[in-house]
Amino acid sequence: MDYNKLLTPTVLQMKPSGIRKFFDIANTMEDVISLGVGEPDFPTPWQIRKAGITSLEKSQTRYTSNRGLEKLRLEITNYMRRKYQLSYLPEEEVLITVGGSEAIDACIRAVVSPGDEVIIPQPSYVCYEPITQLAGGVPVIIETKAENAFKLTPEELLAAITPRTKVLVLPYPCNPTGAIMEREDLEKIATVLRDKNILVLSDEIYAELTFGGEKHVSIAAIDGMWERTVVVNGFSKTFSMTGWRLGYACGPAPIMAQITKIHQFAIMCAPTTSQYAAIEALRSCDEAVEQMREEYDMRRRLIVHGFNKLGLTCREPKGAFYAFPCIQSTGLTSEEFCEQLLYSKHVAVVPGPAFGQGGEGFVRASYCYSTEHIKEALHRIGEFLNEIK
Repeated sequence: MDYNKLLTPTVLQMKPSGIRKFFDIANTMEDVISLGVGEPDFPTPWQIRKAGITSLEKSQTRYTSNRGLEKLRLEITNYMRRKYQLSYLPEEEVLITVGGSEAIDACIRAVVSPGDEVIIPQPSYVCYEPITQLAGGVPVIIETKAENAFKLTPEELLAAITPRTKVLVLPYPCNPTGAIMEREDLEKIATVLRDKNILVLSDEIYAELTFGGEKHVSIAAIDGMWERTVVVNGFSKTFSMTGWRLGYACGPAPIMAQITKIHQFAIMCAPTTSQYAAIEALRSCDEAVEQMREEYDMRRRLIVHGFNKLGLTCREPKGAFYAFPCIQSTGLTSEEFCEQLLYSKHVAVVPGPAFGQGGEGFVRASYCYSTEHIKEALHRIGEFLNEIK
């Protein structure tokens, strides 16, 4: 068998996730301190787990509708209105998906035809570019800059738009940079887009994890943007429900109808037990989420101070749970830094270019780990820096 002739060139040319590479190496080693994976270290709050257990005890294990449980879609609309002043109809403008990643994939496939362009600010999460390529689209990369706090500027956006542009991915709060877009930033982006037939895919999975007094604002809440935006969110990060694999998309009915068809044929429905648990998450877990957010905030300040004290310049991340220190002062590339640090000091962080070439000279360190874990990692990084001087 010639498998290279069987497999599609697009998939063959696709690089594996740069996030998982160092995590997989670390798993083969002993005494590794990992700051590599963006997974909350908190257990799923008990009332959420209890709701899932109760649904199993009641034998609520059958398929739901393709769109998801009606009660869950209603709770999502209540949540979106309460948190972000966004109004959606649960019957036709909300879809429950298998994590936020499925929602991103289905949205891009519903809109992008071969040759269409998708604008992707980077550094950003690893899935947008390959998903665009799988749909036959052309990724148009905007390398956001540290001096602009890694925000997308209207000038950069305008310069990237062509007659082939179909989608703008707006990945804020941002993994890996921790950047957020405030209302005034979004207003400027909206000014560029209001007269254009371009869809915004707003990935807001970290919406509840913002710091420094800044509350998340969705671009869909900006005047003239609701009708041209699909908002993607989920339960993994906010409610520490990564393994439950549950997300959702909200947007205009004509677009959501097509996204739902893709979901219908590819997935059928999201996990039933997870959906019942998510109802409880939305109804009763504001306090638990705030407690986790406060803990992340403390860890955030600890790790940013630690990196700056070590001489690795680290701007203040205002969202998500990642720090993005600059390692250019070491004279090493991001890949070299991460590899040498892992093998010599058993500390795992992720090279910035895993999130786009604009990440060269940076590494991503997750602070969704205990303070003891972070302190030990910083101690070992300090030893490493002294040894390579």
